Amino acid sequence: FVTPALRKVCLPFVPATSTQIQNVLKMLENRSGSLVDIGSGDGRIVIAAAKRGFKAVGYELNPWLVWYSRYRARRDGVHQNTKFYISDLWKVSFSHYTNVVVFGVPQMMPQLEKKLEEELECNARIIACRFPFPCWIPDHTTGEGIDTVWAYDLKHSRGCETKSLEITPEAEC
Repeated sequence: FVTPALRKVCLPFVPATSTQIQNVLKMLENRSGSLVDIGSGDGRIVIAAAKRGFKAVGYELNPWLVWYSRYRARRDGVHQNTKFYISDLWKVSFSHYTNVVVFGVPQMMPQLEKKLEEELECNARIIACRFPFPCWIPDHTTGEGIDTVWAYDLKHSRGCETKSLEITPEAEC
């Protein structure tokens, strides 16, 4: 039920703790726009964000978890502001999201960092849970231990005045 199909990088389902969810919501304060949870699991982050007024989307590889997420969103009365898709994160463009939440594993973070850097606009905020990105320096951090959350604002990691999508030499690891 909770283990995805065998992939290059195994991404097991580990439910977000209530403290992690609160830390993510804290990083979303004073933010607006669309939100995506990459590897949304059982939909906890998407549902919590929808309750705060976000139009929230979750991408998850495990169909059972997607179906369960849809059920929970309906049960919690936020199904109008949520969508859940069964999809491989490497085959999806995240270019139209301004808020991105990631529960990743260390093996995938370097590749995902590069993908998000290439796809997202300058006003995007990326929130990493459990594991930080290897090259980016977080703009904000909250929590401790497994509940730590790192927020990265792309406007600080690249020259947004020029809207350049090139990675600066300082950003390369």
